[in-house]
Amino acid sequence: MEKQKKLKLKVGQEGHLSDLRRGQKAIVLNFHNDNKALRRRLLDMGITRGVLIEVKKIAPLGDPVDIALRGYELCIRKSDMQSIDVKVVE
Repeated sequence: MEKQKKLKLKVGQEGHLSDLRRGQKAIVLNFHNDNKALRRRLLDMGITRGVLIEVKKIAPLGDPVDIALRGYELCIRKSDMQSIDVKVVE
């Protein structure tokens, strides 16, 4: 089985929230999923367009990921993070 090496997104680049590394900050641009329940849950947790998100911690096996936004920290699955488009700011 071949491991895919992910490139670190640089400032100004766009990608998915799941592409960020620990310590990176990004602004949410859009959601792209068909699951209305998941979209509602993400919105209820404060993940909305324009919010600044920082990746704080990543679990040893890569899932879940601890992110900081709106003054609190939140653990979220990588699979859920893949449906969130972001632009790296730091």
